[in-house]
Amino acid sequence: MEPRAARSRKGEGPRGEQERRRSGGGNIEKDRGLDLVQWTRHMEAVKTQLLEQAQGQLIDLLDRVVQEAIQCYPPQGGPLSSIPPDSLSKAREPSLGKRKIFIIRKSLLDELMEVQHFRTIYHMFIAGLCVFIISTLAIDFIDEGRLMLEFDLLIFSFGQLPLALMTWVPMFLSTLLVPYQALRLWARPRARGAWMLGVGLGCMLLAAHTTVLWVLPVHVALKYQLPPASRCILVFEQVRLLMKSYSFLREAVPGTLCARRGEGMRAPSFSSYLYFLFCPTLIYRETYPRTPNVRWNYVAKNFAQALGCVLYACFILGRLCVPVFANMSREPFSTRALVLSIMHATLPGIFMLLLIFFAFLHCWLNAFAEMLRFGDRMFYRDWWNSTSFSNYYRTWNVVVHDWLYSYVYQDGLWLLGGRARGAAMLGVFLVSAVVHEYIFCFVLGFFYPVMLMLFLVFGGLLNFMMHDRHTGPAWNVLMWTLLFLGQGIQVSLYCQEWYARRHCPLPQTTFWGLVTPRSWSCHT
Repeated sequence: MEPRAARSRKGEGPRGEQERRRSGGGNIEKDRGLDLVQWTRHMEAVKTQLLEQAQGQLIDLLDRVVQEAIQCYPPQGGPLSSIPPDSLSKAREPSLGKRKIFIIRKSLLDELMEVQHFRTIYHMFIAGLCVFIISTLAIDFIDEGRLMLEFDLLIFSFGQLPLALMTWVPMFLSTLLVPYQALRLWARPRARGAWMLGVGLGCMLLAAHTTVLWVLPVHVALKYQLPPASRCILVFEQVRLLMKSYSFLREAVPGTLCARRGEGMRAPSFSSYLYFLFCPTLIYRETYPRTPNVRWNYVAKNFAQALGCVLYACFILGRLCVPVFANMSREPFSTRALVLSIMHATLPGIFMLLLIFFAFLHCWLNAFAEMLRFGDRMFYRDWWNSTSFSNYYRTWNVVVHDWLYSYVYQDGLWLLGGRARGAAMLGVFLVSAVVHEYIFCFVLGFFYPVMLMLFLVFGGLLNFMMHDRHTGPAWNVLMWTLLFLGQGIQVSLYCQEWYARRHCPLPQTTFWGLVTPRSWSCHT
């Protein structure tokens, strides 16, 4: 006879197997969900790659057809002069080069949020915001004897918001009317003299439009001393509308001139241009892939998350930055104090970077994309997995990268003959660094070229040194370490300069006084 323990194990074998299957069902479902998300991302990447390969093959085929046609059909009256194949490809590079392909796809974070493990990281950030709120209430209750949240920093930052919104109206109307009207003047079929007059008038309209976009917000910000958040709205809209205007003209002018010559192409419709001014892309196309309907609950959720990120940023600045830097200018300047302040600012700096990324590149752009049924939601890629700064710059902000690649890098290669890739890339860094520094100068109200040096000098060097051939987790750790330090330098130096200019105002306004950092000499 078998022992009782053996019989019990033998009898309970199928039942135990069922229990083990039930206990492991949750893990299997999680693994299946993760595999499904990874498979979806893989198929989207394969689809994009196939479209780009098909486009490249079509370009090569057209080049060969043109060359064979020229060689087979020489003009009458003389032999065909030899045309190098390189010159043909170079001449076609602006129009037949790599162009942005729009397809229907979700944002990467929306795909990752379908996995429970990643949603837990999102919940941890929400818990961090709750901790900031609780600590603020506790500190105010202990110090002041009251239990009430105050949003002094938030109210100050968004002061005079109606004035900023009123300033935006003429900026938008100028962008809506002037570029399209200039295009119509250029496309109108007239005699040569009248057409030249129309071209001159269109150029004058564009010059006036550029002046309005540049001068008006700067004048309002300086005259009425707008606070930082209100200035941020104006400068972002200023840069966005200028980039949209350029993209519209850059994409529409060749087709419009062809239509004027009677080659079968037509000018873009006004409705497509109006849609382009609001949709979350900087590359103009007459049509975009559209989703079938609008999920208004998704729109409300993204706007609520963007507002939560703004509150989160205010708590971080109020609790981690203001107490440290508000009185720092009262102490003598020393290297030790500077290094300690940079180390202290690394954590709030990286938090601010993540909040800006999530609030704007994910929540804000996805909300507008959903309201407009804009299908292509790839506003960023997995920049957090980058092992090189070149990949980080390409994947952090895909919207701006597409504009820089199409209109600065590719056009620069065309102008330089297609061989000076290093010079074209340097031009991209120069334009991006100058615009970033201008934004910081506009928002903060002073010139302190920290962003210019970090972006153009150190960022440019890291872009060429930490290239795509570097792979492995160690390079990803190095990239994150440098990001922490860079954000700490920015937060520390800009906060010191902000308070130094308030504690040590200039007795007399001079040019060198405006451009010389006040934090180097301010001791009160």
